[in-house]
Amino acid sequence: MKTKYSLISACIFAGFAHADDAPQNIIYMIGDGMGPAFTTAYRYYQDNPETKEIEPTVYDSILMGMAKTYPDDDTFVTDSAASATALSSGIKSYNGAIAVDSEKKPVKTMLEMAKAQGMTTGLVATSQINHATPASFAAHNESRRNYDDIADDYLDNKINGQLPVDLLLGGGVRYFEREDRKLTEEFERQGYQYITDFDALPSLQTLPALGLFADKAFPFALDENPNRLEVMTNKALSLLQRTDNGFFVMIEGSQIDWCGHANDIACAMAEMDDFAKSIALAKAYVDAHPDTLLVVTADHSTGGLTIGADGQYRWNTDVIKGVRQTAWPLAMSLAKATDIKQAWSESVDWALSDEQYQQLKDAKQSEEPAKALYREVKDVINKQSYTGWTTKGHTAVDVQVFAYGKSAQAFAGSQNNTDIANKMIEFIR
Repeated sequence: MKTKYSLISACIFAGFAHADDAPQNIIYMIGDGMGPAFTTAYRYYQDNPETKEIEPTVYDSILMGMAKTYPDDDTFVTDSAASATALSSGIKSYNGAIAVDSEKKPVKTMLEMAKAQGMTTGLVATSQINHATPASFAAHNESRRNYDDIADDYLDNKINGQLPVDLLLGGGVRYFEREDRKLTEEFERQGYQYITDFDALPSLQTLPALGLFADKAFPFALDENPNRLEVMTNKALSLLQRTDNGFFVMIEGSQIDWCGHANDIACAMAEMDDFAKSIALAKAYVDAHPDTLLVVTADHSTGGLTIGADGQYRWNTDVIKGVRQTAWPLAMSLAKATDIKQAWSESVDWALSDEQYQQLKDAKQSEEPAKALYREVKDVINKQSYTGWTTKGHTAVDVQVFAYGKSAQAFAGSQNNTDIANKMIEFIR
């Protein structure tokens, strides 16, 4: 019935977008795992403590509605693949599906439709570029885990004889430079510029182009480059704006989800910040190019984040801001250190209490000190900041929908994730 609902939804929105309403360009941004608690937490995280008022964020400035995320499966809780399939095609499917329906038959995506209409297309992500969300816009596969086959589709899934994506920026070198198939060489033979050095990104001046900047995914923003998505977004918009027939680009804040899975709040806020800065760039682009639509949403929420925990009516953002490394490398440094307090002070701006020190010391003396410290480091930070988590998986809460620019009002109110796609598809057709 859920798949039928998606088809009915498509009919409801048929004719919704008139030629005068259709934007020339579409910027679609997906915060993977970014449920409402994440955007709320980011507002408080970013607040200026010297002012009485809580300052709004870029998320607040473009909020339009909410969306349901359930898949066409035996659960209410979606994974990224099923949700991305819904967000890219307007068709609900099973968890793990990459742009195929519940019968594992390929479904048309809005990126494919845009390419067929002569628009320039792009995919940008901080995960490997063939991960579930970007994959569901330009590939078709029964399983999100078939990374090599998905990468192959970026060459083999031709639209009117052309490769589906004109600009690809993200990670995933290992999937494109394989012994069985050198995809990067095939891209170059198709006229694509190809780079692997992130610092060389300014050298990309024309399309088509392929930039793969990590073996798999980028390091977390907190650990290395805090603005890598912002930089890629800026480059993508700079390249895409030079096209004559308009463009469609999907930009994913991929690792908000991974921080949620890890229950690592400092990690999550750093990813939210990079995504927020990328949205701000896109919003500014719309201001300069009013014929553009910006839509931002999440595929689902991750971790069951709560702002406040342990029965206390408080959430300490200073604690989170004082953590300058994600939990795993911090745990590794503690495992190798002879002095726990000294190693802690090199990555965290607040001191351990005697109880917290003993907690980490006990973990260090366990049979697997790095794993034990990884668990206890997060426990110390979460308790010190009064951050709560209910799961290391996804949750089924509705997610927010943000929109700005031409016809943004179409995304107001309560809707299904398939509705978001079907409205955008009507603009592309």
